[in-house]
Amino acid sequence: MKTFSITKELVRVLKKERDTGRSVGFVPTMGALHEGHLSLLEESKKHNDITVCSIFVNPIQFNQKQDLEKYPRNLNEDLRLLLSVDCNYVFVPTEEEVYPGGIPELNLNLGRLDRVLEGKFRPGHFKGVAIVVKQLFDIVNPDKAYFGKKDYQQLLIIQHMVSELNLRIQIIPGPTLREHDGLAMSSRNLRLTIGEREVAPMIYETLCKVRDKAGEMPVKELKQWAIRKINSNSLFQVEYLEIVDKDDLHPIGSWKEKNNAITCTAVFLGDVRLIDNIELFS
Repeated sequence: MKTFSITKELVRVLKKERDTGRSVGFVPTMGALHEGHLSLLEESKKHNDITVCSIFVNPIQFNQKQDLEKYPRNLNEDLRLLLSVDCNYVFVPTEEEVYPGGIPELNLNLGRLDRVLEGKFRPGHFKGVAIVVKQLFDIVNPDKAYFGKKDYQQLLIIQHMVSELNLRIQIIPGPTLREHDGLAMSSRNLRLTIGEREVAPMIYETLCKVRDKAGEMPVKELKQWAIRKINSNSLFQVEYLEIVDKDDLHPIGSWKEKNNAITCTAVFLGDVRLIDNIELFS
């Protein structure tokens, strides 16, 4: 495993790999790696000759400076984990390496995808995500790139960007990996207190009950029931919980539209914001 912090050095090495006909898989991350990230890397290893992982905490996708400052960072542990899955190349750039000329403009129409759910409560977040992913794609030039379904809206937006910009990159979704008690694996879980971590699985438990009840209760009533259920514990505060179309995130009004539905939620547990989702009728 080789680690790079200089863009030109990584580009030069990857060009040599491609010149010999090797395919490149790419897993962009912000570090604080867990089994979810590693599963994406392992999938890339199966289907590509070379696998690249980037570790870069992207400042322009954070709405609050405090959230950026609190984001967990442990590069030595991240590198140990990457070595354990035999990652070929790791890119750990500075902000200046990712944005050498400053923050670029990205002419991309995301329609309503970046204005609902996460986008409604984190304005500008997905613009920052799209910009950094495009920058990293330009550097790595992968054949395939891997993104987890836990960040479902992000996955849709990246797929949309690739299509809109006619990028020759295949986006491969990876399933949400969960802890033994159902909590979706997330770097933010490291910020939970012991007490918060004990109750955190209630989010997924409630989503599972939504899936079980789907079709039996009107959509609006089921949403209200789920929000009340989570908020019944004073440690939680639901920011949103919506039942939407999997393809365009349009709200589902009735179960006549049930074949393509997903429930997405963002919940504050203490001061830690957690997101999760579950597909319905799958």
